Amino acid sequence: MNKFLAGGMAAILMIAAGLFWWQGRASRETTVTPRPEMVAAADLEPPVGDDNAFGAPPPMPPSATPQSREQRRFDRYDRNRDGIISRAEMLSSRTKAFKALDKDGNNLLSFEEWAVATSDRFARADGDSDGKLSRAEFATTAPKPKVKQRCGC
Repeated sequence: MNKFLAGGMAAILMIAAGLFWWQGRASRETTVTPRPEMVAAADLEPPVGDDNAFGAPPPMPPSATPQSREQRRFDRYDRNRDGIISRAEMLSSRTKAFKALDKDGNNLLSFEEWAVATSDRFARADGDSDGKLSRAEFATTAPKPKVKQRCGC
């Protein structure tokens, strides 16, 4: 069985290599470079009226506005970009935290256990109890930075 699988894979690789070789050869044959005596002097001058002709600087790409780490984190949670994180927005992005919330270590976490822990975290962060997090309230939910231990080498 393994011999058939290895033979099939070798055949596929050989066909793919042949196709790449064939396509590369075809692209080389279609490119024609003009000889220097065939190029007219008028072809070397820039077109008249072109704003991006020789001498005009090329357009610059748009630059991004710098955001702080906390602003980027806030924007990841704020799905509808209204400047406020609702309870539903906060809960929707917490699916990766299941393993961290597994208290008994059995690799099973019910949705109810997770929702209770996340709702409690939201309630602790919501200082004015209006059901929404402002930027200042959301900043209190930031994870603690990890302390890097220095090598004793």
